[in-house]
Amino acid sequence: MALTSEELRADIAAGHERLAKRLVELTDDEARGPSALPGWSRGHVLTHLENLGRAFRRQAEYALAGKTIEVYDGGRPGRDAGIEAGAGRSAAELREGVLDSIHGLEESWAQVPEDGWQRPVRYREGPLLGTVFCWWREVEIHFADADLGYRTDDWSPEFCAHVLEFLAPRAPEGVRLVLRPVDDPREWAWGSGPEAEARGRLTDLTAWMAGRREDGSLPALGPWP
Repeated sequence: MALTSEELRADIAAGHERLAKRLVELTDDEARGPSALPGWSRGHVLTHLENLGRAFRRQAEYALAGKTIEVYDGGRPGRDAGIEAGAGRSAAELREGVLDSIHGLEESWAQVPEDGWQRPVRYREGPLLGTVFCWWREVEIHFADADLGYRTDDWSPEFCAHVLEFLAPRAPEGVRLVLRPVDDPREWAWGSGPEAEARGRLTDLTAWMAGRREDGSLPALGPWP
């Protein structure tokens, strides 16, 4: 990715603004309604975003102190329990929680010097900057998952390119998967063997790689990296 940390954070801030504007209108019925993710209500999706934002704020704060800490207390079981515990809250409570989490994360990132983004964190045992890219993916993908008017069709070309690069490990084995967007001059290809071509709009191809769109004519994708 050619984005600087400042450009990346500016794109994320625009996503925060879109999400915040929609949450102002969120009703209790909408909060309890189903999301596009099987088994999850919109309350589950929003609680997940809230909790991950707080977790990534903690990653940044510890990194600045020269320390590392688990992303979630209690690991994956703790993450899942936290989502279930918060999913049934009212629209007002969900809105307050998500917005507070977003603001806290932005505040913590504002304290990071330019050379601080390479400090180690426990998230994927990588640099702090990795949490920023992850948050970009989470906000854009899960806002679409929440089925609140923001769609995969709304993803930017820059975001799609990043997601496709991140999801390259999902490419099926035994074929050379080639993605040829009809609305973008770039193409993406991985693997070796007989060619399996996927054509379509860049957003559609990205949604398919992210497991948000079906295409029975193509080989099954591997697990999320």
